[in-house]
Parts: sequence; structure tokens; C-alpha cells
Amino acid sequence: MALPMRRHRGRVQYEGGAWPSRAWDPFTEFQQLWDQMGRLFEQSAETDVAAWRPVAETEETPEAYIVRTELPGLKRDDINVDIDGNELCISGEINEEEKGRGNMLRRRTGKFVYRTILPTDADAEKIDGELHDGVLTLRVPKTEQGRARRVQIKG
Repeated sequence: MALPMRRHRGRVQYEGGAWPSRAWDPFTEFQQLWDQMGRLFEQSAETDVAAWRPVAETEETPEAYIVRTELPGLKRDDINVDIDGNELCISGEINEEEKGRGNMLRRRTGKFVYRTILPTDADAEKIDGELHDGVLTLRVPKTEQGRARRVQIKG
């Protein structure tokens, strides 16, 4: 994300105060754009298949990528987590409960799908997950090459 800049007596100042904490990374920005495009194409292609899309977020830590998906009311056996290359797919179905006449259903039911592309430094072979209080948390560790490390200077 580019921040607006102003020049003031030869100095560049960013609007909003301090300098950005991280250098601009075009690959991260491209990855986010790619994810958004994938979601748009997925929505148009899967209108018959997926009745809804769960709320999800991805967080990056120095050691791993964390994917959290809100799946209230689901049990572990109702959720499928699949990896195809570097694509992570979370899917499942919430079945409507049979109730008496006159009830209005105000919660999401039916099939759902959430897809995202994992970064190239993600170690998809070592993913672990946990379902707690309706939130599925997947931890995707980074490969050794993808982890930040300090370089020792000799001489």
C-alpha cells in the first residue's frame, strides 16, 4: 500500500505521521491481489456449489502463517481442509435442522468454501489445525529458507 507523500523543504514526509514500519514488498502486494482475484473468480464459478463463504483472516508471524476461519456450529468432522499444490481449501456443509412449522431460520446453512493461495515459503506438509469455539485455526509453518534470520558478518 503506497502512502501519500509531501515534500517539505527538501524532506519527504508521509501523511499520517511516521515512516512505514516495513519496506514496500511488491510480492506481498501481488499475493494479496492474486487472492482477491481468486475469490472473485471463485464466487462467479461456484454460485451453485457454495451457499456462503466463511469469514477468514490470514496472519504472518516470523515462524508461520496463521489462517483463522469462523465456522460457528460446526464439528471437526463437518470440515474438510485440503491442499492442492500451494492452494489451501477449507470446505464443508452446515445442514439445516428439522424443526416444527413456523420457524424462521436466521443462520447460514448449506455448503461453504474458502480458498487461498499459500506463499511459496509455506511448508504445506506440516500444517496443523485446531477447532475451538467455532474458530478453525490453521498454522502453516514457514520453510527454513523463508524464515527471517540474522546474518553474521565476518572480518
